[in-house]
Amino acid sequence: MPDSLHVAVIGASVSGLVTARELLRESHRVTVFEKSDQLGGTWVYDGRVEEGDCLDLDPSRTIFHSSIYASLRTNLPRPLMGFSDFKLEDKSYGDPRSFPGHAEVLKFLQDFTNEFGVTEVIRFNSEVLRVEPQDNNVFVVEWRTTEGGSEEAVFDAVVVCNGHHTEPRVADDVPGIEEWSGKQVHSHNYRIPEPYQDQVVVVIGSGASAFDISREIATTAKEVHLSLRSKDVKPTRLDGYENIWQHIMIKRVFDDGRVEFQDVTIPTKPGIP
Repeated sequence: MPDSLHVAVIGASVSGLVTARELLRESHRVTVFEKSDQLGGTWVYDGRVEEGDCLDLDPSRTIFHSSIYASLRTNLPRPLMGFSDFKLEDKSYGDPRSFPGHAEVLKFLQDFTNEFGVTEVIRFNSEVLRVEPQDNNVFVVEWRTTEGGSEEAVFDAVVVCNGHHTEPRVADDVPGIEEWSGKQVHSHNYRIPEPYQDQVVVVIGSGASAFDISREIATTAKEVHLSLRSKDVKPTRLDGYENIWQHIMIKRVFDDGRVEFQDVTIPTKPGIP
């Protein structure tokens, strides 16, 4: 049997929890650092948004980790969302849908963590500040807690599992965007469709969240216009929706609120999630 190592795992979401479980199974000594007060990472819903900076460009802003919206469901069916020896399809959380909601996924992760003894090795409210390799093949890990001050310890190995969904990518290359008079919001700060009542909204992107959000916003908005990067997109109304149109990329925007796509100009003031 190999020597037991002291391993630091940074992040207590899916990858961090699975990593910790496998390390524990091999009899290593594990410490998981999680900067929030609960496990789950991106699966922890928080209704708050970063209202002062809806594009998340100000580094001094108050950051809310959550990037999920209230209605979010998985885009993989239940049998593919579990683990080989701990299956989501075997659990019952009161949601029978094939594509479960975020609350059920979080409960599943909590049960997984408790089942395999990972909960006991998690340091909550502990944000890692520094990982520094030493000459003798070990690492110094420094972290701070919500109580203030910092601590450090030496580890034989470090596994980084902190995810990437908190820092948004912003469409800042749109010509004229700096002078555009409409409201700009990144999907990181989208939660519910009601704030878009009777508005004309442009959604930039072709990922799962863009299509989810555009369809949901359409239930309250006047119009929704999807801006897609692909040149193969046929500018048309989306099948099954009276107020959603898809377009190829934005050509430019104007300070009077107009948005010009490469196929048509929208002469109103949409918001851009």
